[in-house]
This record gives sequence, structure tokens and C-alpha cells, in this order.
Amino acid sequence: MMARLTRVTPRVELTHRAISQRRVHSFCTISANRKMPVHHLMVGTWTPPGAIFTFAFDDEKLTLELVKRTAIPEDEPISWMTFDHAKKNIYGAAMKKWSSYAVESPTSIVHEASHPLLHDPKAQSPEANTRAIFLLAARKPPHAVYCNPFYSHAGHGSVFAVSSSGALADNVQNYAYQPDSGIHGMVFDPQEEHLYSADLKANKVWVHRRRSPSSPELDLVGAVDCPDERDHPRWVAMHPSGNFLYVLMEKGNRLCEYAVSPTTHLPEYTNRHWPLIPPGIPDRWTQYRADVCALSHSGSYLFASSRANSFDLTGYVAAFKLGPSGEIERQICLNPTPTSGGHSNAVAPSDWTDEWVAITDDHEGWLEVYRWQDEFLARVARVRVPEPGFGMNAIWYD
Repeated sequence: MMARLTRVTPRVELTHRAISQRRVHSFCTISANRKMPVHHLMVGTWTPPGAIFTFAFDDEKLTLELVKRTAIPEDEPISWMTFDHAKKNIYGAAMKKWSSYAVESPTSIVHEASHPLLHDPKAQSPEANTRAIFLLAARKPPHAVYCNPFYSHAGHGSVFAVSSSGALADNVQNYAYQPDSGIHGMVFDPQEEHLYSADLKANKVWVHRRRSPSSPELDLVGAVDCPDERDHPRWVAMHPSGNFLYVLMEKGNRLCEYAVSPTTHLPEYTNRHWPLIPPGIPDRWTQYRADVCALSHSGSYLFASSRANSFDLTGYVAAFKLGPSGEIERQICLNPTPTSGGHSNAVAPSDWTDEWVAITDDHEGWLEVYRWQDEFLARVARVRVPEPGFGMNAIWYD
């Protein structure tokens, strides 16, 4: 186990009850001298039976343990989950449904609502392989949720309004991409005026604009083709400045940098890209699939991952240093992951410090926590859950 640098700020251990009480008063602010040593994460599954798993990570003892398995509707496993802006609700991409759950505490998660795929009647058919794949919760009012299906009949995104408690409510819009689209990741700009969508199947990045600050509905701005017809963009991340968009190419196994036009708001490829797998791979287009990219809490670093298509190979995780305005300064590392990653290998930086990064995989069902320190990435804790499809993505609760 790695030696830990001595901290000069005192820590106060909080019980689960105290944590809940404190969150009511000031959820988003954790002062430097009152850090919580125990942090909770939630993880979902790719295949039935549906469940949400809660874990506790102790950042002093460097332990990680499963503390609760919450059963959810069996035919609604969550392949991608996200919190609302206040972390009072979890939204899930759940096979043929969009679902939401009230989060009363790390170990009290209650099903609120499930909505069918309404964007195309064919998508609801049991014979269609269409499935809910990704959703994004707005941070700003009116706090709508933006949803993407995948595979067949996936040419539309859906916008859901939420109730006063944050539960998924009405499907207020189904907006068009194109018939052969398959969106797998989205991100808003910092003002949440423009939405950027990675279209893996149509090999494009789309831009939509919110109609008004009070309206969640979208109108099309435009789309740009990817630099290589084999790129297949899967994920997008944006710098807090709004100046740069990072596009992860699943089949291209690379990370591409785009500058965001201040006038059109369309992304413009800078002709700069970095590998997400090592050089010398016999066929980089088929042996690996890049997965997810995400920024650190400070916005100073970007993490990205790839998965192997064979269980005999490892996946990889990369880290990049970002400049103050968002340009990529350099690639720091490209480290192998313990397994292929399966469908996942999703990186999840914590949202209060740059120090911790979680990685999930559904090859063997691991959740792992890594320390990011002095630009080195070291695994400090891991736990395995041997359930079907476990390990899609992790979300940090506290």
C-alpha cells in the first residue's frame, strides 16, 4: 500500500446520519478543514437482474467495500446512471426504459418512475435491439434530463421534464438527429445553452441549442463530420472555459481536440489528437474500443479509457494535462487496466478533488479507486461484485 503524505488539515469523521443532516444544510460545500474520510459511490449493471450497488471508500484507510445492494425492477438494469444537480435523484438508462430513483441516503434508494422509449414506436418492440444507453441531467433550471437510445431506431433524442422532487415526469420533446444516428455521449457547454452529442453510428458531432433559459427543448444548430470516416465518436467532454471540446473516438481509439467557435458554437477540429492504445497494435480499428473521457474536478486534467475486444488483452487509461483555457498541453500516461474492461472501463473522477478516480469494468465485475498524485495514477482499493453485467459506471455521492 502506498504511503500517504501527512495532511495538515484536521479531519472529522461523520456518521451516515450526520452526513445526511449536513447535506440538507450545505450539500455542495465541504470546507477544507472538515473533509469526510468516507465517500459513497453507486454502480449499475448492463444485464438483468436490475440492481444499484452502493460502496463506501475510506480515503484514510484506503478501503473499499460494498455496503448495500438495492434491488430495482429486474428488467431495468442501468447501463448508465447519473445524479441530478442536487444528488437527490438517480436517473438511469434502463434497457427499454428511462428510470429515476429518489436518493434518501447512500443506502436508501427508492424507485420513482420508469418511462418507455417514446421517440419511435418501433423502438419499444421486444424484437428491436433498441435500448436506452445514455442520459444527461441539466445542472441549471429547469433541470431537464436529456436521453439517448442506441442500436436500431435511435435517430431521436428525448427530453424529460422533472417533478418538484426531481423524478422523471413528462417526455416534453423528441428531437431528431438522422435516421442512422446512434448517440452515445453528450455534454453541455458551461452556460448550458448548447448541447454537444457524439454520434457513433453517423460519425458526427451534433450541436443543439436550448430555446430559452426557461425552456428545456432544443433546436438544431448543426453538425460536423469526424476527421476520419472510421473514427466513430463515442464520448465528449468540455473544458470549464467552454473553449475546447474533447471527442473520444471509439473505433479510432484516439482523443481529438476541437476548438469551439465563439460565433457559430460549432466544434472545429484543431488537427491535434492523441492515442488511447499503444502503438504497434496489429489492427487498431478492431482490437480495441475507446470508452469514456472525463475531466478532473479542477479542470486541469482529462482522463480517457479504452477497452479490449478480447478478454486476453487489457484495456488502457490515459491522462492529459490541460492548459488554463482548455488546450491539451501533453499526454501524461497510457496505463494498462487490470482486465479488458468488458463493455465498460469507465473512468469517473471524483467531483470534489483531483485526487480520486474510480474505474469500473464488467469483464470480471470490479470497482477500483485510484489516487492521482504528482501526475501518477496508482490503484489504492478495489472490490469485486460477481453479478451479471456489474460495473457499468460509478457515480460519486459524497
